[in-house]
Amino acid sequence: MQHRKIRMGMIGGGTGAFIGSVHRIAARLDGHIELVCGAFSSSHEKSKETGQELYLPEERVYTTWQEMILQEAQRKEGDRMDMVSIVTPNHLHAAPAIMALEHGFAVICDKPLCLSIREALEIKEAVKKSGLPFALTHTYTGYPMVKQARHMIASGELGPPRKVVVEYPQGWLTEKLEDEGQKQAAWRSDPAKAGKAGAYGDIGTHAANMAEYVSGLQITKVLSQMSKVVEGRLLDDDTSALLEFEGGVPGVLICSQISAGEENAVKVNVYGTKGGVEWCQEDENTLLVKRHGAPNQVYRTGVDNAYLAEVALVHTRVPSGHPEGYLEAFANIYRNFAMAVRAHFSGSVHNPVCDFPDIDDGVHGMALVDAMVESTTKGNVWTSPEH
Repeated sequence: MQHRKIRMGMIGGGTGAFIGSVHRIAARLDGHIELVCGAFSSSHEKSKETGQELYLPEERVYTTWQEMILQEAQRKEGDRMDMVSIVTPNHLHAAPAIMALEHGFAVICDKPLCLSIREALEIKEAVKKSGLPFALTHTYTGYPMVKQARHMIASGELGPPRKVVVEYPQGWLTEKLEDEGQKQAAWRSDPAKAGKAGAYGDIGTHAANMAEYVSGLQITKVLSQMSKVVEGRLLDDDTSALLEFEGGVPGVLICSQISAGEENAVKVNVYGTKGGVEWCQEDENTLLVKRHGAPNQVYRTGVDNAYLAEVALVHTRVPSGHPEGYLEAFANIYRNFAMAVRAHFSGSVHNPVCDFPDIDDGVHGMALVDAMVESTTKGNVWTSPEH
């Protein structure tokens, strides 16, 4: 494995799927990973069609994910897949993840981790038993300027955190698209496939993960208001929450899929005793640094920026002034995970600078889903995530 690419199989992501092609682009961007097989759809014909479009050998395009895992496990090392990418709806994460781990394959999974905290703990147990690397694609943690923000908070440059504010507004569910046959809206608004939470489960989990990643603090309590703004919708499409982080640090989280006119305006602010940082995905190359009693500073991504921390430069590919966006951030997670897989199978130590969200982030994320729902259900009371 030291002298070849990591070999990847994919579950889900067939022709017409929302996120599968993004995962594939991210996986191959740095040249560490090659796609060698897949079970791309519950429809054999669609899976076969996807395999043809990706130029995969016919015998490596499988009818089911169970078949893929079993048959790949029988192949020789260097020929079989080394890792599995799971890009299915939430209710189809746990079973393939556990089976892949049990058969010796590392797993990278789309977020949120799964359908329930029970499934989350089952996946964690499988990760523990296998000892294999596991990653969750909380994409926004892969941006260079998010890494820079985290570094500045962790180093104490801006003082201990005092306040955390995170928001993620979208507008794509302003209308009831699930009644119009829109596939993505249909499963995301179906409790049997998405789980207990709609907007919060889909994008609020991203927001919470970002708040914790940049601040370096875990959320310990939530007080939420989860709303179903569009009449007849089964799951929340708008959520607001007060947060309490470790040490009693206060915070606010807002996520919405009915904010008409918004696209993907992820934004995080962390304020310390000496100043704060602000990052927004719609200006992803910029980090605004606000020092108390001094003019604001604009930090910009770029491989030639000597004032940036190593962790930011390691995750930067292009010179200053060139766009470095979503696909590159996604690719950082895949590259770092590939490095961890290589390190695991070669017996070497993985570089902690090349981090990625892991199983513990996934389990905590599912516990937060439960806490958010419980807080609203019980009349907007403070609730702690338990796992």
